[in-house]
Amino acid sequence: MKSLTVGEAAARSGWSARMLRYLEESGLVVPGRSAAGYRLYGLRELNQLASLRRLRLRFGVELDDLTFASRLRREPELRGAVETWLAGAGSAASQPTPAWVEWEQRKHERLLAA
Repeated sequence: MKSLTVGEAAARSGWSARMLRYLEESGLVVPGRSAAGYRLYGLRELNQLASLRRLRLRFGVELDDLTFASRLRREPELRGAVETWLAGAGSAASQPTPAWVEWEQRKHERLLAA
């Protein structure tokens, strides 16, 4: 398969060219570059775009969530801080854990497990 430009990849993947640029900026799908600096999407990137769409539909995951999960993988100090916070968020025995805290904790645990 020949490499596709951002416009061709957008047409083939169902994502807009603007969204492809956003995904690259977020570090979620990073295409190669031509000698002139143009984005070049190959089979790997098209597969990533398709699996990203399926992931969002199946699990209701937002792009910001995935960007944060990706950041957790790249930054061990941040990951440790988040894990410490999550571990202590429900430790106050005198007060019930708010539902939103439990929801956030489950969301981040799923992201970390991915």
